[in-house]
Amino acid sequence: MHVHGASAVVDGALREQTCVKAVSGLITTISFNCAETPDSFHAGTLIPGFVDIHSHGGGGYYFSDLSPENVVVARNAHLSHGTTTHIASLVTEPIGVLEEQILRLLPLVNAGIFEGIHLEGPYLSHARCGAHEPSLLRSPTIEELSALIDAGQGSISMVTLAPELDGGIEAVEYLTSRGVTVALGHSQADAATTNAAFAAGAQLITHFSNGMPKPSKGVSTIAEASLAQKNIALEMILDGVHVSDEILREVLASGDQRTILVTDSMSAAGSGDGSYSIGSLEVAVIDGVARLTSNHTLAGSTLTMDKAFINFLQFNKSIVDCVFAASTLPAKTLGLHAVGEIAIGKKAHILEYLDSAITAITVIASVPSALE
Repeated sequence: MHVHGASAVVDGALREQTCVKAVSGLITTISFNCAETPDSFHAGTLIPGFVDIHSHGGGGYYFSDLSPENVVVARNAHLSHGTTTHIASLVTEPIGVLEEQILRLLPLVNAGIFEGIHLEGPYLSHARCGAHEPSLLRSPTIEELSALIDAGQGSISMVTLAPELDGGIEAVEYLTSRGVTVALGHSQADAATTNAAFAAGAQLITHFSNGMPKPSKGVSTIAEASLAQKNIALEMILDGVHVSDEILREVLASGDQRTILVTDSMSAAGSGDGSYSIGSLEVAVIDGVARLTSNHTLAGSTLTMDKAFINFLQFNKSIVDCVFAASTLPAKTLGLHAVGEIAIGKKAHILEYLDSAITAITVIASVPSALE
């Protein structure tokens, strides 16, 4: 496969007249101003496929659905919007139910439909539970974590937890020792506890400014501690609802290229308004905004990564920074070395950005969209 773009984001820079060749789904050659006739020419900018590390569903279904076919529908709803690499996120449930959900997802991970599984809960703060069932929240134990990781057979990529819980710091240390990326979130932690979790191995913050206190200078909170640690990545849900422009400006001012764009999508992503649920909690989606019917708390988003990318680009103006946030940094944070960039040896997941729209031009590598 040989594609030619009027421009492309390569090696952290915008390059003109870029040719990309791939063999067996892997990029083999990148050249500029090449004279060869490509298989296809694209007038826009070639960018790597999106890497969404925090997403619960789409197309009317959750990744926890009992039917593998419905889970694939949910996955494909995001693939059609440019997400070529996807982590399946699961919400708080009883430990036994989570183990069952993990086992159902394993064949899809093994088939390459998902790159891994993210557990968002049940080790979260009651005070910052968001759209998680409060009665199911609990403090972590090494025994439970071991059972969940073992059930995943190497597929658990990330766990979100609140470090202030009893056993929270020990949980961070244990998960890190098992090769699992730890995110802090749904937390009321103070700065000292947050910094202890970073020292223990936590690498990022789950949906920064949501499920935690808002940033406030001079206040010792997880938000302020996170902003001060410039090596810590910050997930952002840029749907125009979850994050204010003021907070986004503060994040960008806190350090270069530390933003990870995520959807935190619920089942309504790629679908319409209506009645939905998250676990046992009822959700109403009105004008594309998902809220719990019980207390109007935000309940994930209906965002897709192409819209998140465009929203960030309109705010940040740098397509290079947007590519880093939507593809490169999430891949690096979770150790997904084969994706996230247009580079030799990487999977040839390529999109075209043109006229404020993302067009999936050619997913040159095999991105499974169905069970074999």
